[in-house]
Formats: sequence, structure tokens, C-alpha cells
Amino acid sequence: MNHYQILIIGGGTAGITLAAQLKRKDSSLKMAIIEPSEKHYYQPAWTLVGAGAFDFKETEREEADYIPKGVDWIKDKATEIDPDLNKVTTAHSGEFTYDFLIPVPGLVMAPELLPGLTEALDKGVVCSNYTDPEHTWEVLQNFKGGNAVFTQPTTPIKCGGAPQKIMYLAEEYFRKTGVRDKTNVLYATPGTVIFGVPDFAKTLNKIIHDRNIIFKPFYAPVKIDPGNQEITFRYSKPGESNCTIMEGNPLGEELAGALEIKIHYDMLHLAPSQTAPKFIQESKVSIQEGPGKGWIDVDIHTMQHLRYPNIFSLGDVASLPTAKTGAAIRKQAPVLVENLLKLMKSGKVGEKFYEGYSSCPIVTGYGKMVLCEFKYDNIRDSDPLISKFVDTTNEQYSMWLLKKYGLPYMYWNLMLRGKA
Repeated sequence: MNHYQILIIGGGTAGITLAAQLKRKDSSLKMAIIEPSEKHYYQPAWTLVGAGAFDFKETEREEADYIPKGVDWIKDKATEIDPDLNKVTTAHSGEFTYDFLIPVPGLVMAPELLPGLTEALDKGVVCSNYTDPEHTWEVLQNFKGGNAVFTQPTTPIKCGGAPQKIMYLAEEYFRKTGVRDKTNVLYATPGTVIFGVPDFAKTLNKIIHDRNIIFKPFYAPVKIDPGNQEITFRYSKPGESNCTIMEGNPLGEELAGALEIKIHYDMLHLAPSQTAPKFIQESKVSIQEGPGKGWIDVDIHTMQHLRYPNIFSLGDVASLPTAKTGAAIRKQAPVLVENLLKLMKSGKVGEKFYEGYSSCPIVTGYGKMVLCEFKYDNIRDSDPLISKFVDTTNEQYSMWLLKKYGLPYMYWNLMLRGKA
């Protein structure tokens, strides 16, 4: 049985960033990454791919090129974690033991949680930038008018702002192609507001008002009928026992009971439901009961597991009450690295704290972006240096350039190399 000082599960943004930073701090560490994928993707650019503004091929690189020197790559899937025995089982490569474990496998798509989505996804007029952004671009180009519906699930998802980013880009594209005047653009979300941070919500609310976008909060998708091109929502506003149709009913909404609404779609973009991988949910490392069930049970400031002190986690599968983004991982990783190394050397976890920083670059059109930065409790946390020169609460061309060129460069050349 192979043994490692540090065993990382997952070779995505979190796993590679952590491995690179740890190796830079201590090149003698005996480490391995368990990751089956041979390709590594820069997924934040998939929003732009879906709008024809970025080449999908530019988002794909070889995983082998980013495994840090001196780190073993176990090209396999983790299938079981036994934290009591400090052991991880893989699908084909046997068992591995560890002194310290960092499970960061990322989320998995779970379209089966929304009836009708599995058979509809990425076919015809149903698309998702989360699974096939090139198909999204095909759908936009073929769209001739009608109801363009954009929505998201009730589960946590990667970058909660992504479903509305493609909506803004699509709306502008429809103007360019001359079909906007015969199109209803609908953004329907189970959420209560357009965005959780008031300073940025003010800007986004003005944008949807000025561009005549229909915004439906408290709309939770519950079923898709691909044959009839209908999506059913449940109106989930607390305390409400029935819902009403918009005056004039421009969307052709149809009540299906007191709290359910059917809407015909001529195109549908959605984020599939997303969960932690099954082996995480079934492991003792996850929260067993309550609202955080299934997510890895860590201290929200130190990244250390609350019950197994030799386990740390961050990113999408950790029970951190902030947005699941690459920007969050960039701030979380140095905290975990310092705290873990201090624990390894002194037996006491470090005192570096993560305050919940995340960022959601909301693309609001071709050449426009609002840089939304925040921390725990939806408190605005904009970069003071950037804010000296640019009001990030407003749409900015400079922020679009950052999204399209600056952030991908930073990702491939700095973040994954342990330099940022």
C-alpha cells in the first residue's frame, strides 16, 4: 500500500493550486494527486464560449502539464475515504494511506434531479454552459424569437452568477441579429434577489429594467417537458399560498395548481443541479445531517476539518457559506497551505483566517462587465487597488478585458503554478 504525507483528491483548480503552493513552500513533501481526467479546463471562460466570444479550444490544456514537479499523479477515481484509517480507495489503483488528506474533487453535475433534464440537456433548444457551451452558441445562432428562458436549480452551483451572465450576452446578441423585438428574455431563479450584495444588485436591477428583461425571483424549476418545450416552476416565496400571472401574460404562463407555473420555451439555458461526488456524500468527512448535509465539514476560517484534524478542504465541496468560484479558491488556498504546514511542523494549526472572499465577474454584454467581490454575509469586499481607478459596481470595458484576457492568463501561468 502506497503512503503519502499529503494526499490530494482532485486535480482541478483547487487540487493543482494547492499542490503547487505546497511544493513551493516545501519541495521535500511526499505528495500525490488522485485525478482521472487527462484534460484540464478553464471553465470561467465557458460563459464567453457560449456567446461566441471565446474559442473553446483555448479553455482546454493537458492535465499532465500542470501536475507540479515532484508530485505523483494517480490517474484514477477516488471511490471511498476512510478517515478513521487514514485511507483512500480508488477504482483501479488500490488503496492509499496518508498523514494528511485534502479532498477537493469539485462538484458533479446531477441533471437527474430535475425530471426531464437528462433527456433534454444539450439537445435541440436546451443548453447549458456548464456542460456544453459550444451547443449554447449554436442555440443562440439558431434562435428566431419567442421565449428565451434562463434559470438555475435550488442546489448550490459553481459560480451562482453564471446563469445570468449568458442571459445578458444572449439578450445583446438577439439585438444584433434583429430578433429581440419578438423575444421575451426571462431570468427565473429560486433566489430572492438578482444578486446578494446590495451595491451590485442595484446596478444589475437597473440593467434588467433598462433592457426589458423579465426577472422572476422565487421561481424554482421542478420539471421539464422537452416534447412540448415546457418548463414548470414552483413559486417558492415564503408565506405565499398561490401565484399570479403577469399583467398581459407576455410569456404565456399557465397555472398548474396554486403554486406551479408552466412556461413554453423556444430556447432554454439552465445550470443543472450540482452535488458533491457520491464518495464524499457517503464518507464520514461530510456533514451527516442538516442543511449542510453532504458537504465536507470544515471550519469556515481555517479550512481544517471539524472532526478529523488531519483533513483539510476548500473549494466547491467544502461547507463554506460563500460562492463556489475559482476566485474563492485563490484566496482560500494560501490559508489552507499555511495552516496545514504549521500543523505538520508544530502540531498546532496555523492562525491564518479566510474571511469568505469570493468574486463573480458578471458579464453584462459584449465588452461590459461588473466585477462583484464580496465575503461572508454578502459584504462587499472590492479590491482597494482596482477600486482606486475603476468603479467596479458599474459596467466597465476594462473589466471585460480582465475577464477575457487577464484572468485566463493569471489562471494558467500564475494560479496553477502556485504563484497567485
